[in-house]
Amino acid sequence: MGTIVKVENMSFKGLQRRSKKTEMSEKTGKFKKKKRFGKSLSNRAPALLIEIINRKLEYIGKNIIKIDTFKVKASQLNHSTNEYEKKSLSKRWVEILGNKIQRDLYSAFLIKNVKENLEEVSIEKAQKEFKNFVKLHNEEIERIKKGNVKTLKCMGF
Repeated sequence: MGTIVKVENMSFKGLQRRSKKTEMSEKTGKFKKKKRFGKSLSNRAPALLIEIINRKLEYIGKNIIKIDTFKVKASQLNHSTNEYEKKSLSKRWVEILGNKIQRDLYSAFLIKNVKENLEEVSIEKAQKEFKNFVKLHNEEIERIKKGNVKTLKCMGF
């Protein structure tokens, strides 16, 4: 495992908060629930995981590197066209250069290739490393599909 760990600077409290907007479903005519990710975030505790990893890095004189989420927009960027496209949360797979890639893994790849200013992706570095990423991505997806690996619904399987 490496000693350089980059994460998006996220507000987990914001994800747990109930929605303020009251909306009605067009299909049923009933009110939509205002729930967000409160219980699932509580069960998985991503903020605690980041805190634990940071503590372990501090033992060796390192820290977690937090990128600027709003400037990088890793989940929206296509490094091959250098264009941003807003995607719905339900869209779990993206097509990049003819390859079907799991969205969260692709975002992690882009975060790995963020420049030292932590505000933009190095397109040149991403293009250079993309072929190897696709190879490793496909191997991991096959391993998950073949094995008895418990996957989360959010992975899109």
